[in-house]
Amino acid sequence: MPDSIANVAQRLAENAEAVCRHYLSNGRRSGGYWLVGDVHNNPGRSLDVGLTGPTSGDRARGKWTDAATFEHGDLLDLIAAARGPGRIGDALDEARQFLGLADRAPSSASASPSPLSNPAAADSTPAILQTPVPAGSADAARRLFGMSKPIGGTRAGSYLRARGIAVTPDLTALRFHPRCWYRPEPDSPDDGVRDAWPALIAAVTDLDGAVAGVQRTWLDLSGRAKAPVAVPRRAMGNLLGHAVRFSTAGDVMAAGEGIETMLSLRGMLPALPMAAGLSAGHLAAMLFPPGLRRLYIVRDNDPAGLRAEAVLTARAQAAEIAALTLIPALGDFNDDLRRLGSAALAAALRAQLAAEDVARFWRSPDPDGQNL
Repeated sequence: MPDSIANVAQRLAENAEAVCRHYLSNGRRSGGYWLVGDVHNNPGRSLDVGLTGPTSGDRARGKWTDAATFEHGDLLDLIAAARGPGRIGDALDEARQFLGLADRAPSSASASPSPLSNPAAADSTPAILQTPVPAGSADAARRLFGMSKPIGGTRAGSYLRARGIAVTPDLTALRFHPRCWYRPEPDSPDDGVRDAWPALIAAVTDLDGAVAGVQRTWLDLSGRAKAPVAVPRRAMGNLLGHAVRFSTAGDVMAAGEGIETMLSLRGMLPALPMAAGLSAGHLAAMLFPPGLRRLYIVRDNDPAGLRAEAVLTARAQAAEIAALTLIPALGDFNDDLRRLGSAALAAALRAQLAAEDVARFWRSPDPDGQNL
């Protein structure tokens, strides 16, 4: 048939540069190749697409290889990988539309899955993630979170444990990506370092639980510390008013800046809903869930933390929400946990809670300093 998979793949190859400019717009042409970070249009140079060459064979135009993941394929495979999991027929329909063949008969619903070299990577992406998406957008954030996996047994889990934080199955807001693109700032000290690092990926969600953004914390290869780059933590997507949430908020919740700060408290208050705003500015602007009547503001001991506390307290009081501040002994509560120990943190924290919340949410640490 004229619009078979092979025919459409050949037509895409004949228009390889146009396909790349549409689906891989963050890349650029270099000689006979289009260079980009990956099939999801992240900036970089790991993936190359041949723009010239024969019409068949391993070096044919339209063939691509990702040196970071070892995935490879033709341009139909690339469209299938970029749009997320599904049937090859969905990618075939999209390719026909791109080529101006959309008036032809649609593909069969019984078509085979896309023959990616690494299908497991694509299968981890929710079908809601469509392509193309602008880099840094909420859609790109949702795609990255969908591509990532639970943190148990990963370097992200190792990183949290190195910070004194227990890794539990209910930390569903956190995931791990083994090779997350890192883009150095121009002329920064790490300009030219390796393009990808392992990363802790945290979902930033709205009050309905929809992913609006992510924070990426790049890790070194041991997973026990942040990556040796100039800016090892960055967020993307729609962040204003939203947060990384641990449990659904009810009438009482705690809110602070950092993920590690909030998880340091969660070991002793596992039933208390918590949210991390990721920065002082975003903490101050965090939206209040309906029904909230008491808010614990988890302050960092720096000028930005003091300003965020003042703004959030005023906003809470205007909304008739009682605001109580939890103050660390050191810079933040993760500093307290790591340097002073869980027993000292527990004693200081318990003294700052309302008595009814101690009875409702508290869980004591064990004598060895590990949370039970």
